[in-house]
Amino acid sequence: MSQPEDKGASRRDFLKLATAAAPAAAAAVALSPDAAEAQPVDLSSDKMQDTAHTRAYLDSARF
Repeated sequence: MSQPEDKGASRRDFLKLATAAAPAAAAAVALSPDAAEAQPVDLSSDKMQDTAHTRAYLDSARF
């Protein structure tokens, strides 16, 4: 009895790719330009503030 052909990627293939991609992602982060400094908080403004917290959120939300 022959085994059916696997059409998709296996778990092992995924782990190989993930292992190779992790150092590449770390190198991309290390080589990226430094982030700009955030402005001090203006509590009297109704608009969204440009703070370190909001910059960290926006950086983490990028795709």
